[in-house]
Amino acid sequence: MNEYRTNANQTPYFTKDRVERKWYVVDMADQVLGRAAVGIAKLIIGKNHAQFTPGQDTGAFVVVLNADKLRVTGNKLTQKIYYRHSGYPGGLRATMLRDRLSKDAREVVRDAVKGMLPHNKLGNRLITKLKVYSGSDHPHTAQNPTVITVEELAKL
Repeated sequence: MNEYRTNANQTPYFTKDRVERKWYVVDMADQVLGRAAVGIAKLIIGKNHAQFTPGQDTGAFVVVLNADKLRVTGNKLTQKIYYRHSGYPGGLRATMLRDRLSKDAREVVRDAVKGMLPHNKLGNRLITKLKVYSGSDHPHTAQNPTVITVEELAKL
């Protein structure tokens, strides 16, 4: 019998207290940004589990290492531009991907994954489960994270 059902006629509904949280480690060294971001977003949303519920947080925590060693394909370093606006006239600012990578590659990874999450309150909660580090060390060893390769991410 399914432990999530209270009555045999009810459809199981998974809530955040009933979900088992896993931790994964992804090494971005020499990996393509977009391909890895897709798999990371799937892990965070929880689409790799049978208990996936669209309106609930059923995903895992993901620790990304070596964010400064990622790579991009094509001419994205010079052609991809990030825009932001201050809200004032003349307040539009544009930054190329090359400049953002040299300044802080962790934010580039975070923005790539955030763009693949739902654009609502749930997405704002989900992005907090992404931990990005520039080096190969991280403070989450106590959670016993599972190392997952980008090739395994692509199969999700």
